[in-house]
Amino acid sequence: MRVAGNIRGARLRRGLALSVAGLTAVPALVLATGGSAQAASCTASTGPYQKQVEKYLHRPVDGKQSAADCKAIRSFQSTYGVTPTIGYAGPVTWRTMKTLTAQKAAGKNPNKDKKCPTNKGRIACVDLTRQLSWIQDGGKLKFGPVPVRTGRDKYETRTGAKKIYWRHINHVSSIYHVSMPYSQFFDGGQAFHAVGVKMWNPPGSHGCVNMRTADAKSYWNLLKNGDDVYVYGRKPGT
Repeated sequence: MRVAGNIRGARLRRGLALSVAGLTAVPALVLATGGSAQAASCTASTGPYQKQVEKYLHRPVDGKQSAADCKAIRSFQSTYGVTPTIGYAGPVTWRTMKTLTAQKAAGKNPNKDKKCPTNKGRIACVDLTRQLSWIQDGGKLKFGPVPVRTGRDKYETRTGAKKIYWRHINHVSSIYHVSMPYSQFFDGGQAFHAVGVKMWNPPGSHGCVNMRTADAKSYWNLLKNGDDVYVYGRKPGT
């Protein structure tokens, strides 16, 4: 019995040592305090875009991560679906902030530069660079602009002039086996459709133009088979 007790004690001490080693392997993480061990929630590391992110969030711009900085960054990441949500001022967070700035600047005149054709009648425009889409009729804006989530690196949404050729309101992907409500296909397997994630959630789609449900429903009601689609630009990070 004494030998068995010694063995159990040795195993317990070894387990505790491994646990401590696991914690010290991630010194950049600030652990939540409390009566029991909790998952790491915030990073103490200064990110490569610390000053830019601090300025965007109206924080003191000193280029050094603080607990208050981390809280503000995590709040932004949570709001816009940026993962991981640990308060790190990295490239994805800063890229999202720049995209949001460009989207806000578009206002109600997203085709100011006339990159989307105005001689096609009704057309759905997709600007990959700003991650925006809208519907126009000639030069008149009919709906939008709205944020979209396009193809990730290696699965980019293909650019050029397209036409909607098939619509399926309750489509389910035969490749990824996920629901694609209000699907309107315009280029092979690429389509406008609703998703259950935020539009800024990285890394992006598998080529489709993801939309919020209300926006995808509006597109469904405003477009029909044969309508034009024009995709241009380049998604940040691809």
